[in-house]
Amino acid sequence: MSVPYETAAYEPAESPESPEEHLERLLGRALNSFELPDEVMRQLDCALVHDSSLHSAYHSAGLHRETYRHTWLLADGSAVTLWELVHNPTPGDAPVSEVYVDEEELQTATARLGMPPETPEFELPALMRLWAIPEPRHMFASEDSADHARRLLRRAENPDRPDAQTAELLATATAHEITQAFGRPGRAGRAGLSYALYEHAFLLPDGSQVSLWEVEHTATPDGRHMCEVYMSQDAAREAMERRAARQG
Repeated sequence: MSVPYETAAYEPAESPESPEEHLERLLGRALNSFELPDEVMRQLDCALVHDSSLHSAYHSAGLHRETYRHTWLLADGSAVTLWELVHNPTPGDAPVSEVYVDEEELQTATARLGMPPETPEFELPALMRLWAIPEPRHMFASEDSADHARRLLRRAENPDRPDAQTAELLATATAHEITQAFGRPGRAGRAGLSYALYEHAFLLPDGSQVSLWEVEHTATPDGRHMCEVYMSQDAAREAMERRAARQG
């Protein structure tokens, strides 16, 4: 049986995101966002406004599925829509997100879940603001965190890696967590290349946090794995974009 999805977590924030920020958050949480066509991404560069709405929902026996319609109005008056599928693989699992360019792809992905298909009766027009989703909190582990930071910086091969001052600061780290950052790495992944982005979050004695962003890739002359480390996610993703563009 299909039931309305709880909307309490999606109340409008005080400062709505721009179309660019909304797109970035969508791509950042979608596991397959790197598969989106480049043409669609170029169109979205011209977006003026955006809107998101819950399209359908299904909850039963610990499993849930929601689909969302994200629409951007472009400068030429046309619109681009992306479809987001949110579901938990097994009961009790954290939800995962996927994004598709049309409803047919969405329906194909939904069919793989083994849940009842969407029907017109499931249509829910309620406006949903996904930019109100809270960011996950870090779950730190306090095992050799300072040594982990030292080894991470030692294997970084990029000339603009974090400096000695950062290394000294992280030598005092009391705990850390490593998570893979998903999202669209531009042209990364083409021509047999491998790219992965990780956040290394460190907890300092005063309770503050510092994150380093590690890019692992095979965009090297001999195809070997290379590690680069940056101070921000934006810098890491820009580096991935540059390397992927050179590999063309």
